[in-house]
Amino acid sequence: MDPLSSDDVRRVAALSKLELTDEQIERSREQLARVLGHMDTLREVDTEGVEPMARPDDTVNRLGDDAPTDALSREALERIAPAMHDEYIRVPKVLGEGGGA
Repeated sequence: MDPLSSDDVRRVAALSKLELTDEQIERSREQLARVLGHMDTLREVDTEGVEPMARPDDTVNRLGDDAPTDALSREALERIAPAMHDEYIRVPKVLGEGGGA
C-alpha cells in the first residue's frame, strides 16, 4: 500500500469537517497508517470456508412482542423532554448547514 500522506489526512479531515493543526495531522497520519497496516494484515488471513458473523459472540437478538401500548401522557412527556416549545419537544440541532441526513 502507498504510504499515507499528510495531504491524505487533510482531505479526510476536511471531509469530516475537522480542523487539525499540523501536529495533529502528523499524529493522525501515523495512527491512520497503523490502522491501514492492520487492515492489510487482516486481508492476508485465509477465511475460505469461514461463515460470516454479525458479532463475535453467540448473543441473539431478543425481540419483545410487537403490541400496541398506551402512549405517554403529555405531563410525563414534558417531564422527560429536554425542553418544550409550545406543544413541541425542542431538541438540539443535529444537522449542519445543508448537510442532509
